[in-house]
Amino acid sequence: MALLHRATLRPSKLELLATWLPGRPWAAGAAGLEAAGAYRYDDPAGEVGLEAHLLRTDGGAVLHVPLSYRGAPLPGAEHALLGTMEHSVLGTRWVYDGCADPVWVAALTRAVLTGAPQAEELVDVDGELVPREPSARVTGSGREADPALPADAPLTPHDDGPATVVRTGDLDLVVVRVVGAEPAAEHVLTGTWANGGPATLAAVRPPA
Repeated sequence: MALLHRATLRPSKLELLATWLPGRPWAAGAAGLEAAGAYRYDDPAGEVGLEAHLLRTDGGAVLHVPLSYRGAPLPGAEHALLGTMEHSVLGTRWVYDGCADPVWVAALTRAVLTGAPQAEELVDVDGELVPREPSARVTGSGREADPALPADAPLTPHDDGPATVVRTGDLDLVVVRVVGAEPAAEHVLTGTWANGGPATLAAVRPPA
């Protein structure tokens, strides 16, 4: 499950994204961002927050942006740091592009290959855990065995047009950045959200 807190964030996630995204080649100077949906996965160790955002731009595109939230810097991932934010319950959180975070990459690859479900979202309301409906639903097409990927191996993601490709073990994880792109692969992650989808959000394939 994903345990969420009723908290104040400074800056907000959308403010961090609005600063970082225009410099990404696949975002093409994205502006006027609006939240379209989001989904989460669990970190088995319970340390890293794993969330992916779907964002509409003023040009009509929908961008897919996985983020990880950490309580301390991720060594060797300075290039993927969006910034820090102050969480009124958890304190300082370091926010990274999920494609450079091995915990996120392992969770997303596992979901694509095994069909592992997204995290159930529970909000802590005065000590009571209240279920919250996710604003996006995702499903992996695979039914294979758990690949048991390392969650601490350094990663070198690279952008490839409207997608980012991450080599993990002997597989390539393809994260669709601009929704509508359709990577060729046997197993994919499909998502739906309010007024959007179904659409391919990620895929796993042998290395090219």
